[in-house]
Amino acid sequence: MHKIFWTISGLWFCGLLVVARADSFQLTDGSSVSGNIVTFNDNSLMLRMADDSYTNLLWTRFSQEALVQLEKNPKLKLLVEPFIEPPTSQRPPKPKITVREDISRLQLPPKQSLFPAFFSSSIGFVILLLIYVANMYAAYEIAVMRTHPIGLVMGVAAVLPILGPVIFLSMPTGGKTAEPAMSHSAVKSEAFALPGAADEIHISEASWQKTSAPSEPQIFQRGQFTFNRRFFETRFSNFFGTIRREADKDLLFVVKTARTQTIVQRITRIASNDVHFEVLQGAARREIMMPFADIQEIQIRHKDA
Repeated sequence: MHKIFWTISGLWFCGLLVVARADSFQLTDGSSVSGNIVTFNDNSLMLRMADDSYTNLLWTRFSQEALVQLEKNPKLKLLVEPFIEPPTSQRPPKPKITVREDISRLQLPPKQSLFPAFFSSSIGFVILLLIYVANMYAAYEIAVMRTHPIGLVMGVAAVLPILGPVIFLSMPTGGKTAEPAMSHSAVKSEAFALPGAADEIHISEASWQKTSAPSEPQIFQRGQFTFNRRFFETRFSNFFGTIRREADKDLLFVVKTARTQTIVQRITRIASNDVHFEVLQGAARREIMMPFADIQEIQIRHKDA
């Protein structure tokens, strides 16, 4: 019995020693916690409370006084040091900010109107030059599209940039396409008024439009003719319809490019830069697109020719 008594007494005394050795730590929220350190890591510390419960506390929850207290433990020193703020006396002084007054600043250009401002810098001059070149190119394209004299349109555009091309673009299309004279095979005859007769010029129909000479081909070559939308609309209006006239049923519409030769059944539609043809492939018909720039020659000839 005496051994059992002294054993129980010894265990009770050891428990009192453990409770007596429990540490108390102040937290950042003003509260405090007491317990024995069980384990720790880079992020937190585990304490065993007096009621045999366990709690994990992050290092950031301990106050500065508690961190300094924990730093005294050699095992915790390296883990606690990064969270301890040095006292004000030990902090390095803040670098002094020096405001320099002798800094060279860019000067704003003087206020002036738009065009003098363009000419006052190299970039502005280049921009104006590009606009002028674009203006002259637009004048050339407008002259070709509207069939006006190219020299006249570009001359006006040179004197009146932008405004000149707009004026000719607003004018109706010219009466005749700027093309060289037609070849002998294209026109059978020309009749001009004699002095004293009526002031008129009459050009007879092309050979492919007349049934009297079906064997003579009509040939249009690049360089002699300008292939554009107006050219197709005025020269080949008979080939736009789904049903041809009786006089045109035996005619072949042949378009040659640098690589191919295509027999066209009809012209389905036409745009500013290309034309769409309906061609026959086997027993089926399909539509193809051909840019004006690819067309080298157009022939209108009789099937028997």
